[in-house]
Amino acid sequence: MNKIELFERIKGRVIVSCQALPGEPLYVEEKSMMYLMARAGKMAGTPAIRTSSIRDVVAIKEETGLPVIGLVKVQYPGFESYITPTMKEVDELVAVGSDVIALDCTLRQRGDGRTVNEFIAEVRQKYPDAILMADISTYEEGVNAWKLGMDIVGTTMSGYTDYSPKLDEPDYELVRRLAETVSVPVIGEGKIHYPDQAVKVLEAGAHAVVVGGAITRPLEIAKRFIDAVDKR
Repeated sequence: MNKIELFERIKGRVIVSCQALPGEPLYVEEKSMMYLMARAGKMAGTPAIRTSSIRDVVAIKEETGLPVIGLVKVQYPGFESYITPTMKEVDELVAVGSDVIALDCTLRQRGDGRTVNEFIAEVRQKYPDAILMADISTYEEGVNAWKLGMDIVGTTMSGYTDYSPKLDEPDYELVRRLAETVSVPVIGEGKIHYPDQAVKVLEAGAHAVVVGGAITRPLEIAKRFIDAVDKR
């Protein structure tokens, strides 16, 4: 699937994020369980899946046949960024056929001494035809990623960097400002807890939305109910 076809496929839709990290209830060391969450997402009608780890990209592509936005979360010494932070992870995602590769495009410190601009330039030179998604936390980072030639800008990291707004809801204003500025699809992601919020993100100008925790992370879902009841 080429870039234009992918963008048309996801336009105005909900992309389901299926991720489980070590220490979470649905993470099983022996075998990926995320293909089951992806199966549910496909049955519900999602046009694509976002997932982390090489094994989950492979399992979900085999199970669903849907386009996959792949990433690898890894924390290296000296790196504040942790979403596909080095070429090693990019190479692995390309090798298993990830349809889109998501990378941390925040302006935080990198342990290799390079800037994110230098890293993205290297990725683009090595993989000129890859569809690259920038995970950013601020308007300035989103514009920078767009100018670097990223194909998609996602608000994934808003609220997860020290300098971005700490909200318990989507960053609608960030989506709106980016959608008015950049010429590539803006994907709204992060803290979309309820269906009406997903609709509002699209109304703010997002090309599509990614919803993960509210669908595929049972611990997070359960805590939201339990905390609300306990605070009454």
